Amino acid sequence: MSDAWRAELEAGIDALALDIDAAVADRLLAYHALLVKWNRAYNLTSVRDPAQMIHRHLIDSLAIVPFINDSDLLDVGTGPGLPGMILALVRPDQSIALLDSNGKKTRFLTQVKLDLGVDNVTVVHNRLESWQPQRRFGQITSRAFATLDEMVAKSLHLLAPAGHFLAMKGRYPQDELDALPAGVACDAVHSLNVPGTSGARHLVQLSIREV
Repeated sequence: MSDAWRAELEAGIDALALDIDAAVADRLLAYHALLVKWNRAYNLTSVRDPAQMIHRHLIDSLAIVPFINDSDLLDVGTGPGLPGMILALVRPDQSIALLDSNGKKTRFLTQVKLDLGVDNVTVVHNRLESWQPQRRFGQITSRAFATLDEMVAKSLHLLAPAGHFLAMKGRYPQDELDALPAGVACDAVHSLNVPGTSGARHLVQLSIREV
């Protein structure tokens, strides 16, 4: 485990003003090590440089922690667990489901769950629009998954009453906001300052006025 990577992660946590102790940071770095190892063989992410993974994956995911409440969470199109697995490591008492249709990525997540003992995570290998669980979720997150209207259309059946969507975006997604159907409210668009990364980052919060 590189001391440089630890220093970068800790600097990012401090810059985000997050209350994350050393034990949780260790688990985040253990996830990072698994991602680096698996990515060599299975192409889980286009980011190859381990140092860039710290900023573009771990710290980027941590930037939305202040906007997450305590209700059950579903991360759709989670890929290698971004942001869902990062949130699960930081919030071990919260129930989090990670859904992806890519078997390589869900196998990786299952291995992370086993190796790190992430007991609050459920890994789901399924297509979003066809998954029919027995429960619904108070919040649904996504990162570079789909347009806002596609995200809502495909996952609305999984959202609990009074729940909300949290979509991570790059630049301010005005075109996507303009394309939202009637009944979908944009509650807020938060500008995210992600240490160590360039370019705009935003978090869009949506809710349903009527179903």
